[in-house]
Amino acid sequence: MTTKQKVIKAVQALPSNASIEDAMERLLFLAKIEKGLNQADSGQFLSHDQVKQKMAKWLK
Repeated sequence: MTTKQKVIKAVQALPSNASIEDAMERLLFLAKIEKGLNQADSGQFLSHDQVKQKMAKWLK
């Protein structure tokens, strides 16, 4: 599916009373998800243990 098709599908799924801001938020949300999935596919992620270690530093 092309980016244009994804955008059209996302906008069509919005309720009829959605604002431009609602559409922008939805598109940004979907773009961030796609970016994250691409990063995960290319091996750019942290393991569960790595995240737990980082969180432990913040929670002290």
